[in-house]
Amino acid sequence: MATTAEFLRATLDGRWAEVREKARVDLSSDEFRPHNTPDLDRARAKTLEQLRVLASGGFVDRGFGVEVGAGSDPGAAVTAIEMLAMSDLSLMVKAGVQWGLFGGAIENLGTDRHHAEYLRPMIDLELLGCFAMTETGHGSDVQELETTATYDPATDEFVVHSPTPSARKDYIGGAAQHARMAAVFAQLVVGDDSHGVHCLLVPIRDADGNDLPGVTTSDCGYKGGLPGVDNGRIVFDHVRVPRTNLLNRYGSVDADGVYSSPIENKNRRFFTMLGTLVRGRVTVGGSAAAAARVALTIATRYALQRRQFSAPSGDEGTPDPEVLIMDYLVHQQRLLPHIASAYALGFAQNELVTTMHDIQTSDEIDPSGQRELESRAAGLKAANTWHATRAIQECREACGGAGYLAENRLTALKADTDVFTTFEGDNTVLTQLVAKELLTKYADEVRGMSPVEWMAFAANAFGDAVRTRTAAQQIIQTILDTRQDNEEDGSLFNRGTQLTMFQDREEYLLSTAARRLQGARKREDDPFDAFNFVQDHVLHAARAHIDRVVLEAFIAGIDACEDETARDLLSDLCDLYALTVIDEDKAWFMEHRHLSVERAKAVRRGINERCRALRPHAATLVEGLGVPDALAGAAMLDGGRQ
Repeated sequence: MATTAEFLRATLDGRWAEVREKARVDLSSDEFRPHNTPDLDRARAKTLEQLRVLASGGFVDRGFGVEVGAGSDPGAAVTAIEMLAMSDLSLMVKAGVQWGLFGGAIENLGTDRHHAEYLRPMIDLELLGCFAMTETGHGSDVQELETTATYDPATDEFVVHSPTPSARKDYIGGAAQHARMAAVFAQLVVGDDSHGVHCLLVPIRDADGNDLPGVTTSDCGYKGGLPGVDNGRIVFDHVRVPRTNLLNRYGSVDADGVYSSPIENKNRRFFTMLGTLVRGRVTVGGSAAAAARVALTIATRYALQRRQFSAPSGDEGTPDPEVLIMDYLVHQQRLLPHIASAYALGFAQNELVTTMHDIQTSDEIDPSGQRELESRAAGLKAANTWHATRAIQECREACGGAGYLAENRLTALKADTDVFTTFEGDNTVLTQLVAKELLTKYADEVRGMSPVEWMAFAANAFGDAVRTRTAAQQIIQTILDTRQDNEEDGSLFNRGTQLTMFQDREEYLLSTAARRLQGARKREDDPFDAFNFVQDHVLHAARAHIDRVVLEAFIAGIDACEDETARDLLSDLCDLYALTVIDEDKAWFMEHRHLSVERAKAVRRGINERCRALRPHAATLVEGLGVPDALAGAAMLDGGRQ
């Protein structure tokens, strides 16, 4: 019979549980045991060696379409790469660049001829590639990239060029050493017209690893972490590639120099192209969360064996036993809320991957669903990576000096995940993207409304709109209806009360942000100044939205659990997650009269109560996070778990 921890793990594993379980087995082999290799050459060689082991085992075939002999399963592909983070973040990033970004660009932006020529060699690592989007002068603002690809009809070639120092491709994984070809994002120029950013395949090295004519690569060298990833820079000096190297699913140039696209609007075309590459952003968020699970497992197991100070017994002459550090409430407060967040974000990530998979394998095009996916991916990438940064740092501190030793993994996890808040989109920029998408939904409705009309709209329509498209909708509605039938139960442990507080905060912040922007439009303020003035408000609204989405995913996860004991533990964890979020934004809830002073104190009491209730189950909870023992090892752990 399955244990409680096994039920927790099965529930958290979600739809692709068999992929996770296979990865646990594969990653427990000697080839993938964590290694502390700070030397760049050794670390890069080790990572490439591990990548080849994965390729030889058919690790990513399921992620690509039938053209390469396997049914496309993007959900499985994302889940598999996410699991690599538990072994080595360098391996996860290297795999993500090769198969997720470089391969994803070929598959999603290319057409049949590109698939036939490049996909199989890319999967088998016969063709090592990189993803050359970011430039020295432009990171998040991809639309303004400076690299150009100009069509020359005399030779039927594109000329790829870096016209300024800031057009240098920068921080490109694989560019320093291993990549032979780059998926280069550049402004497509045909005649006198620029058609915006497109992607071309540009060879950058020969078989011996030497730069090709017109290409200059350089090494970013040592970074804060990720020593196994060979980040580099690329400069192009009028490099010529055949016209057929343009990945032309969304924009083609014929031999006569005529540009055509199935999407006429340049902005919509650009965002459609980028939207097909959402898999990378989904993977980065999930991988950061996986690394945090490793840190939480190590720190919790350490807290269950490390003793510090004696509890006075009052019995003179008898030495008092030292206390396990996990028995201190303050230590429970350090780790258990992060464990609760790990479960919450895990369930939200499962929903996101399922949505991505269903959209990318559907025969029908759903523009609104794609926009919702991009917004959700942006928000959860920010939430997951910020969670990893905070949780891993807390784990390091919670293990004292032992946590600072490289042999105990926490410093490497901390260093390797730090950049996750930056790549695949800066977190603050991504959070702003979430807010803009939420506000854009109401642009037509609010334009021209008087304040009275706006308030009526906000009261009657706004709330229902922002709560659409959640997998837990029916469960959520039942909880809210039940609570409304019993309004006297305002307990902070009441799920309906928690949901109402999360939803009310989101709706209020969004409606007031929209009203402030509407007022700026009526005053004919400069659009940049108008948005810049309310930016903090807008970001707060987006974070509230993400919090609500995560809470609803947690509730759906509890409902899916098949074991009553495990369900009860998940319910207590959900309380801890919800109360922690409320506590962190306590000032807002008090300012807007959702919490009195006394009730605000009750939030902290509730957190403490849930910590004490969960303390006896700490080992079970981290076992449920699903980190293989072979990857949760640290020299400071002697195996004595209680």
